[in-house]
Parts: sequence; structure tokens; C-alpha cells
Amino acid sequence: MSIRVYLDWNATTPLRAQARAAMLAAYDLIGNPSSVHAEGREARRLVEEARAMLAIAVGALPRNVIFTSAGTEANGLALLPGLRGPTGGPVERLLVSAIEHASVLAGGRFPADKIGQIRVTHSGVIDLEDLRDQLGGGPPALASIMAANNETGALQPVAEAARIVHEAGGLLHVDAIQALGKIPFDIKTVGADLATFSAHKIGGPKGVGALAVAEGLAGLEPVLRGGGQELNRRAGTENVAGIAGFGAAVKVALQALPEDAKRMATLRNHLENGLRAVAGATVFADDVERLPNTVLFTAPGLKAETAVIGFDLAGVAVSSGSACSSGKVQPSHVLSAMGYDPIAAQGAVRLSLGWSTELEEINRALEAWRKLGNNLLKG
Repeated sequence: MSIRVYLDWNATTPLRAQARAAMLAAYDLIGNPSSVHAEGREARRLVEEARAMLAIAVGALPRNVIFTSAGTEANGLALLPGLRGPTGGPVERLLVSAIEHASVLAGGRFPADKIGQIRVTHSGVIDLEDLRDQLGGGPPALASIMAANNETGALQPVAEAARIVHEAGGLLHVDAIQALGKIPFDIKTVGADLATFSAHKIGGPKGVGALAVAEGLAGLEPVLRGGGQELNRRAGTENVAGIAGFGAAVKVALQALPEDAKRMATLRNHLENGLRAVAGATVFADDVERLPNTVLFTAPGLKAETAVIGFDLAGVAVSSGSACSSGKVQPSHVLSAMGYDPIAAQGAVRLSLGWSTELEEINRALEAWRKLGNNLLKG
């Protein structure tokens, strides 16, 4: 069997060699990081080194980085009524963009009647005027706006949104899970009060996430209560090996970021040109700035489920969008929010690249698409 082509990096990434090595070393430790003896201190050292690495990468202080079990848990920890910053809050309601990840759309610990949605444009970018209007119609709000959309790759104007939110006395949470390691992201630069991250999107292990908060944020209450781990913000013995792998992955990803991003953008452009050449394919959000690795496309008559299976049989792994829908191929809520009809939303296919993607793999994907597209034309 020929070697398969993996083009679903936005769903998850291969484990980096450096992360695997860090995890194996951590598995050899027997200490609990909360213990004061030598074995415990050694485990604690690995956790704190990873915390410091992530803090440096995202512009936070180490004491303001909290490790969690996943990005979903980090989002749930961040979305909390009563949060307050040096100049904003306490927040009483939540505003989320209509293209957020399901874990943000769920609203965290806000009651359903305190959650509103921010419109997006046809290009998949938040409507800043709608954000401004909604902020002016009630008490201080926490706005949650992702840095980059996981389906279209469209970058969101989070820095401008932060200014609008702060002028209204609110706070801003940024889901930066897809941004980390693909574009520069710094919570101070963008003005975020809270930001969330996930290890397995950058070559770390699955099952590790993090929340970083700006200095001066108050009112953060844990979801999990018990011991005093994670500075009393997240109870439970830390996943030492997973956290060590996260730290190692962050270090490599940030070192390789400029060159990897440039190379992926070149491959993405080649991929998009090839897709458009067959069956009238169109690329979503191609008129706005996007992640360098992400392509969401469709064609007249294309069914996402059929296309995903067709690519898979040709040895190419792609997806129909987010991987967080229990394996079901469903119409994209992102495209629906952008104003596309259900037929277009049901036919969207996502290809996402990574640091080891090669031109030969892109060409194999295009060969598979030509066969699928020609079948569409025959039909």
C-alpha cells in the first residue's frame, strides 16, 4: 500500500519527536508534582518549565498560565460571569461570534439567557459594528472571538475587537487554538484578557490544553475543585508527561514559525489553484487574510461525505470541517453563519497542511480531486 497523505492538520497533528522525547523522560519520573521531596520537585520542574515556555510564547506571565485537560476545558474555564480586569467588568453576559468552536458556542458557565451571538460577514470575519452595537445595549460583557477560524482559516480582527470591548467596559477572550504555531500571537499585543490553547494542534499530545490570562484579571473560579493545583485554579494532579510534551512542542513550533508559515502558504496557494481548475471549485474566505495552511472549498453538486470518502479511498485524509462532531458529516455552522445556503454548507471540504507537508502530497491530493471532480461533471 502506498504511503497515505495526511491533510487534516487542523483536526490534530502528528506528535513531534521533541514532544515524544520529553514525554518519555517524564514517564520515567515517579514523583507527584505537589510533593515536596526530590522526586516531586523533579516532576514540578518539568511542569514549570513547560509553563514558562508557553508563557513566553504567548506573552503571558507564568503565574497566569493554567494547564487543563484540553482546549475545550480551557474554554469552559475562561467563560465565567463575574470576571473583572483592571479597567473592565465584572461581566454579566457573554457575546460569542457565530463561527466559534462548539465549546465556546456552548457558553461555558453563563446561563443561556445571558448569551448573545455576534454576526459575521460573508467572508467569515466578525462584524465589528454588530459587536459595538451589542456591547452598548447592556451591562459589561465578556466577548469571545477566535483568533483564526478552524474551518475557513479566516483571521479575526481581535486587536480591534479588544479596543471596542474595553471601551465598553468589557473583557475579551480569544480562542487561539488554531493560531498558535501558525501565526504570531501575543495576548498583550492583541489586548486579550484570556486566551486558550491546545497541545495537539502544534505537535504536542492530545489531552492537554491551557488558559492564559492577562495580569490583573480577577474573579476566575475553577471548574474542578479539590486540591490546590494550578495555583488553585484547576484541581487535580497535573498530567506531567502531557504538559512536558506541550512545552517541547511549543518551543519547536515557535522556532520554526516564520519559515513553516511561508512554506505552507506557498503549498496552500498551489493547492487552491489546482482545486479551482476542476469542476468549478470555489474556495471560501479567499478574499480575507487566512491561516497559511487552511483551505475550505466546494464545487457544484459536491457532497462533503462523498468527497471525504473519495479522498480517503485515494489515500488522502481530509475532513468536512471541525473534527468535534462525533465523526458525523454535518452542514457547517460556520458557512451557515457566513450566509451560505445549506447545499453549499453540506458540500464543504477542508484540507489543512502542516510542517512536514510536501509538494508531492499536494499533487496527490489534486490528482484525487481531479478524479472526483470529473465524476461530478459526468453526473
